[in-house]
Amino acid sequence: MKHPIRVVGLGFRSAVTPEALTGALALAGPFDCIATATAKARVLTALLPDALVIGVDVAGVATPTQSQAALAAYDTGSVAEAAALRAAGPGARLCQTRRIIGGVSLAVAQGETT
Repeated sequence: MKHPIRVVGLGFRSAVTPEALTGALALAGPFDCIATATAKARVLTALLPDALVIGVDVAGVATPTQSQAALAAYDTGSVAEAAALRAAGPGARLCQTRRIIGGVSLAVAQGETT
């Protein structure tokens, strides 16, 4: 049986604070886990020790929004959108495209898991 999953994807710069992250997450609505690029997962886990953080490969994931910085560094238009889509599984869809809140890029995807 499949169950719905709601994943928040995050992109952020190295100087991000826990307060900026929690402020952005407060606007995401209910979610099951947080996803980010594999290279950022360890930092995110340290900043949000009580959160379930998943690091995923975001390279090559097509996204509706485009950031030149994300394209250059991660080979995707949006780390937040790509991470949310990849972590939510095959057939996932974005229910919130990327928005920037206090320096944090946030997107939300919905998918199904078994």
